[in-house]
Amino acid sequence: MKRRDFLRSGLAGAAGLTVFNNSALAAVQDEPVIYRTLGRTGLRLPVVSFGVMRSDNSSLVQAAYEGGMKMFDTAHGYMNGRNEEMLGNFFSTLPRDSFVLATKVKPAGVDNRTGLPSADTTATDFLGKFDLSMKRLKLDHVDILYMHAVDSVEMVRHEEIVKAMLDLKRKGRVRFIGISTHKNEPLVINTMADDGIWDVVLTSYNYRQTYRDEMNGAIEKAVAAGMGIVAMKTMAGGWLDRERTQPVNAPAALKWVLSNPNVHTTIPGITAFDQLTTDLKVMRDITLTSDEEAILLAQSSSPGLYCNACSNCMPGCKRQLPIPELMRAYMYAYGYGNLSMASELLAGTAVTDDPCAGCDSCTADCVRSFNIREKIADVTRLANVPYDLLA
Repeated sequence: MKRRDFLRSGLAGAAGLTVFNNSALAAVQDEPVIYRTLGRTGLRLPVVSFGVMRSDNSSLVQAAYEGGMKMFDTAHGYMNGRNEEMLGNFFSTLPRDSFVLATKVKPAGVDNRTGLPSADTTATDFLGKFDLSMKRLKLDHVDILYMHAVDSVEMVRHEEIVKAMLDLKRKGRVRFIGISTHKNEPLVINTMADDGIWDVVLTSYNYRQTYRDEMNGAIEKAVAAGMGIVAMKTMAGGWLDRERTQPVNAPAALKWVLSNPNVHTTIPGITAFDQLTTDLKVMRDITLTSDEEAILLAQSSSPGLYCNACSNCMPGCKRQLPIPELMRAYMYAYGYGNLSMASELLAGTAVTDDPCAGCDSCTADCVRSFNIREKIADVTRLANVPYDLLA
């Protein structure tokens, strides 16, 4: 169906899923989509794209596509590959120039605490994962390939993997190359800008980050170098409390990110049709109202569930635990309500159940006043639960 007709139909999803509110959509269906150009890639994208990480529902992807979204972001490891397979099945029937697809490959053997590579961090492993991703996606090329979850200069400049990515670009198997970063983002972005070979960065960026000035400076430098900026973690965990009674104001949080003109597009995670409705509206109106600003200001005083991954806590940990990764797993479990993602992240840290047990006192301090020991004891219970029971 034509886009307008599709929206007017109510964008009904699969059985049991929330049906779009026609009256809510009527107010936006004729409004123009806001586009920005993704740096030197020249890709003209809506300011809101689809973070597919937690969704395997092709009906939701179709609704987003018909609603005007153009870029869809996945990764080799999401949902043990089911995420890429779902997208491959859906997009295989559509014109290749009608969508932009980004995927990510995480190098093996990177130390979760230091971000440094090991002997297992090889191009052979990286390329093997990429080849499998391409089979799942049923594509001859992807638009953007990211080196996934980079937080050190050593990985930005990992000669073997960088050479492999540049070779993929030269062969036309990827159009543009980039890096995704959840931790030490200003350092990673500044290094990428200095090197001049990267087309795109996918970075955490939200109103709850305590180092926003450093982020803004790094992003500005990257844009000046011609890089495209894609923002993730825009909802800062989605909820402010473990019990999920205090939601982050989603439209306000997303508009806050887009109030920075250097952010070219965003990839909020979408798992339900009501979330998609919100994102389609913001895609057409990014004006942050004074009331929304006040809400964000009030919410910013709460510790919330979002970890800055600033790593200030780590020198104080007697057991040298990868605290930012454990806090991110906690956010996945309680903010996203996704135990399988939390379990997968925990497995990568090799941390066992309650690693703080027997430690007489916690000396790791958090800038957001998290009770670090309590959160670690809580989320690492998943270490004893088989992944297939959670997926």
